[in-house]
Amino acid sequence: MNPSKNNLSARPMMVNCSGCRTPLQLPSGGRAIRCALCKAVTHIAASPGIQAPLSSQRPHPHGKKRAVIIGVSYFNSPSPLKSCLKDAKCMQHLLINKLKFPSDSIIMLTEEETHPSHIPTKQNIRMALYWLVKEGCTSGDSLLFYFAGHGSRQNNYNGDEVDGYDERLCPLDFKTEGEILDDEINATIVRPLPHGAKLHSIIDACRSGTVMDLPYLCRMNKDGQYVWENHQPKSGVWKGTAGGEVIAISGCDDDQLSDDTQALSMVTATGAMTFCFIQAIERSGAQGITYGSIMNSMRTTIRNTRIKLGGGFVTTMVNMITGNRKLKQEPQLTASEPFDIYAKLFSL
Repeated sequence: MNPSKNNLSARPMMVNCSGCRTPLQLPSGGRAIRCALCKAVTHIAASPGIQAPLSSQRPHPHGKKRAVIIGVSYFNSPSPLKSCLKDAKCMQHLLINKLKFPSDSIIMLTEEETHPSHIPTKQNIRMALYWLVKEGCTSGDSLLFYFAGHGSRQNNYNGDEVDGYDERLCPLDFKTEGEILDDEINATIVRPLPHGAKLHSIIDACRSGTVMDLPYLCRMNKDGQYVWENHQPKSGVWKGTAGGEVIAISGCDDDQLSDDTQALSMVTATGAMTFCFIQAIERSGAQGITYGSIMNSMRTTIRNTRIKLGGGFVTTMVNMITGNRKLKQEPQLTASEPFDIYAKLFSL
């Protein structure tokens, strides 16, 4: 049966935001919608029975430096996290004051945000990632994706994971809407990255070593010696970029858990990885700091803190039995292409 014109006009339609051009779904019968990302209001003058086409031209969103910062504390849940909100704010402060990101080029998703579109739900995170890379990214852009929250993994069945697992990030509503898989993250912000653009990912979550699904993993020992492992799957699935560069630093390996602790700041609970990363960047001088120095600094700080907390053989055995992890984590480095980590300077 063919639907009537009235039925057609009542169907939801897709429009482009008048501000940042992000695709939005207009509610049935609606004539205006506010964008969750840039907060611009888009009014529909044409008949709502005609679906507006999505523009093939993607204008530049908000300048050459842009960031998405997500901190999920899971308040009122069985497994709340103490530090993620503070960690997100600390990362925002670092980007604005140290790394010179414009404040209006940073999207914050936390439970503290007053607008519901800035709560870190699965849909809001998806929209933010779309805005970061797919909406008008060009050569010369410097982008950052930061996530602090729960991470997990599941068995992989399509053969595109070397370790046999898909890593996942948990949005606030993951119990009802599900997690965001590494495959989706890669497809949204890694593969479309154009030549000349640069993306950094800082992930402070459990099981997060390869959550960006990048082709190369940097294996480091405690002496700082390293080798790049090729993580391209035998299936031939492409996990690289469209010519851009992606470098990811994560809180731990895929089989490890990330901690928050008061032992580092001595004042309040912080994500161990976030604290150590910010500390390394803040301590870098005018000459800059290499990726190798960042990784060594982070790993050494966590290792020394673990020793202070009691990291001897007997204590380690007790911790294994009781489930007390005591900062048993090693930050990881992955990339779209291998590079000399002691020659390449960190640059955002």
